[in-house]
Amino acid sequence: MSFIPILIFFLGGIGLVFVAVLASRLLAPQHPSPVKNSTYECGEETVGPTWIRFNSRFYIVALIFLIFDVEVLFLYPWAVNLKSLGLFAWIDMAIFIAILGVGLAYVWGKGDLEWVRPKGSSAGSAKEN
Repeated sequence: MSFIPILIFFLGGIGLVFVAVLASRLLAPQHPSPVKNSTYECGEETVGPTWIRFNSRFYIVALIFLIFDVEVLFLYPWAVNLKSLGLFAWIDMAIFIAILGVGLAYVWGKGDLEWVRPKGSSAGSAKEN
């Protein structure tokens, strides 16, 4: 008996999605053309096939950037309240920055920050074709 509200909520969500998709199909203008269906690549005409494999290093560099970018956000509130936090917070943040430095040194030494890696290098998590 206690699952009935959950079932109603679930069915309501499915119904809302169905109504939104149906309304989009009925109300949106649909005028397909070869130009509209072509692949858009920053205003440039595509050269070669459009379905190609991306270099996995793009995703690795993006993830590394996000990790360090989010971690640096922790430095701002710490710096604002540094005087009131005292020596313990300073030591704690020094350890945190040291861990980030070790992580950066590891990634840099592994070669994952290099966009073009020499052939035969086994660094990185993905094999190249």
